[in-house]
Amino acid sequence: MKAPHFWSAGLDPKSREAAPLTRALLTPLAMLYIWGIRRKLARATPETPVIPVICIGNLTTGGVGKTPVVEAIRHRLLQKGIRAASLSRGYGGSERGPLKVDPVRHTAAMCGDEPLQLSQSGESWIGTDRPAAIQAMAMDHVAAVVMDDGHQNPSIKKTLSFVVIDAAAPFGNGHVLPKGPLREPVSDGLARAEAVILMGDGDMPPQVTAAGLPVLRAKLVPSAPPPSGPLVAFAGIGRPAKFFDSLKQHGCDVRDAVGYPDHHTYSASDLTYLRRLAADHQAQLITTTKDHARLPAAQRDGILDFPVKAQFDQPECLDELLSPVLNSL
Repeated sequence: MKAPHFWSAGLDPKSREAAPLTRALLTPLAMLYIWGIRRKLARATPETPVIPVICIGNLTTGGVGKTPVVEAIRHRLLQKGIRAASLSRGYGGSERGPLKVDPVRHTAAMCGDEPLQLSQSGESWIGTDRPAAIQAMAMDHVAAVVMDDGHQNPSIKKTLSFVVIDAAAPFGNGHVLPKGPLREPVSDGLARAEAVILMGDGDMPPQVTAAGLPVLRAKLVPSAPPPSGPLVAFAGIGRPAKFFDSLKQHGCDVRDAVGYPDHHTYSASDLTYLRRLAADHQAQLITTTKDHARLPAAQRDGILDFPVKAQFDQPECLDELLSPVLNSL
């Protein structure tokens, strides 16, 4: 799904861009959505897992950099001698799990693009039933779970919950689905978190200041040298423009860029168009690591990916927040 333009922040609420009539018509649905999510959370009885669970969630639809944060925290635990594995729902895949993802045997069509991406740098599991997946992971001697998404999933009692926020576009127009991009009211989501991870450059959102939570600053940095030569970029993520801007900020010569909806499945005609566009510019195609994992294996040749990692400004502060997990193992 491509986010409607009126979800964007900074629009004059009375302007045509902000679609005031559409927003007014969607207000009852947004109120019903808020009622539904609050009711679900209030009525749930979360299971207490046998191993620690660190949830990396967010409050909006679309990409905010959760997956690189999951990867970074999983790696941090591994550095401390803890066998940590990521757990994802497996959105877009046919497998329901519990399943340990094998990057050699499994594809994005089977387990989803993000779990496949995570499996290339560490241990990655999927499971639509989170409690059952965590039980299977524990039986396989995983010591700690880093859960990719699930802040609004009340089936599991989390040891720690981190909310990841894009500093450049924190909460869109500030409204809940479908009137805006929020999965729940900001105050509700922050009340269940132990800390906020603010990704990229941008001011501290006043809602975060009001919540009084610890805030970690982090950014996405290339994990390999940026490619040289002319490039045509494409991406099917929450905010494709963020990827294109990142390439330019790191000195890449981007001649053209094509955005697709989040989790887009690339067809043969898509790839024919993209290869023709690159040929017209005498350029090479480049995409995100997540998109590259989603491409058919036979179509990946000649298409670069741009791997990034989450880098924390103060990793010692992250260790302090992780201490309940570190001290329990």
